[in-house]
Amino acid sequence: MPQQEVRVSVLGAGTVGSQVIRLLGERAEDFAQRSGARLVITGIGDRKSASEQPPFIDPALVTPDLESLVDGVDIVIELLGGIEPARGLVLRAMANGASVVTANKALLATHGPELFEAAARAGVDLYYEAAVAGAVPVVYALRESLAGDTVTRVLGIVNGTTNFILDEMATRGLSFADALADAQRLGYAEADPTADVDGLDAAAKAALLASLAFHTRVGITDVSVEGIRHVTQADIAQAAADGFALKLLAVCDRVGDDGVSVRVHPTLVPLAHPLATIHGPFNAVVVEAEAAGRLMFYGRGAGGAPAASAVLGDVVAAAAHRVHGGNAPRESAYAALRVLGPDDVRTAQSVRLRVADEVGVLAAVAGVYARNGVSIESVRQVPSDEDATITIVSHIARAGDLRRTVAELRETPVVREVVAVTAVEAG
Repeated sequence: MPQQEVRVSVLGAGTVGSQVIRLLGERAEDFAQRSGARLVITGIGDRKSASEQPPFIDPALVTPDLESLVDGVDIVIELLGGIEPARGLVLRAMANGASVVTANKALLATHGPELFEAAARAGVDLYYEAAVAGAVPVVYALRESLAGDTVTRVLGIVNGTTNFILDEMATRGLSFADALADAQRLGYAEADPTADVDGLDAAAKAALLASLAFHTRVGITDVSVEGIRHVTQADIAQAAADGFALKLLAVCDRVGDDGVSVRVHPTLVPLAHPLATIHGPFNAVVVEAEAAGRLMFYGRGAGGAPAASAVLGDVVAAAAHRVHGGNAPRESAYAALRVLGPDDVRTAQSVRLRVADEVGVLAAVAGVYARNGVSIESVRQVPSDEDATITIVSHIARAGDLRRTVAELRETPVVREVVAVTAVEAG
């Protein structure tokens, strides 16, 4: 076994942190061979007392004094989550010469430029593969493998919890509430599921993906976000009847020479699209690049083990750079690209309407679309005893025009109700 030691501290011993600590102990010899050094945990920051820790954690290493763990070490693994104290600890660790591995997507989406600049000044590494898609190695692909290409689009399922919920609704016929309860029981969702089901977790990841893919700076406040709380079993069933799967997608587009759009929302995905086949707590990211074409990265997203796998991959890489010299690839120079506002994004849209079952309804509805400059791709009508339900799918159009179309439909006499409005992935 190599004799050189790399000192590692772990901030946070929760679901992911405890898995990282366990695997660092169980696979110490493998990691030593891969990195060229023995990875030695010198401290574990956690609020739980030593007696509350699992048996594989040495109680002598546990302390609530997080600041003491960012001095005198080679690698700091930050798994606290949130903004503070994580931000201050990461900055201090890097200023002290430690490389940092983090799974904190909220921190990076909010303060990424500051942290990357601090890492460059200190000549240390900042790794964050686990912050985006669990065990899916899309950060490495965007930062290194595709560095010589031009990425035009990134879209994907980047939150395993919401994918599990929507999949349970689709395959088992569960309500949103029952599917969420299952996700919580299985450990895929937190007791407070807000970040997942309201799309905030996916939005932070979308900001990171867009920043990496388009070499620009996108913050979480630049992302248009819609979650899945409003999704009903009727929405799921109608999607299937129309030939779609309903997924929460992060969509990042390069627009022209100087623009990007970044959004998270429930999306109708054609059943022939590869993302329609992603089930359970899995993540998948599709990258479209000028030379490479369409690439897809797939793996488990929700849960401690997938994130721990990505964290440990970064730890081994950081240790190898320590031992053999050199640094991880730095973030490329940023271009000042314009982030499009919600109304300027271009997308296709499905609108489900309950309308009067009478002559002239389709003409009236089509007239609304025409007045707002939106072209209709398809219309599907389901008659009933009294009213009828029609589903209209538009061609790709400006979101502002689509919004005005829906607003006018709500005021159209033959329209009894706008039942659902959902983005459509063109394929």
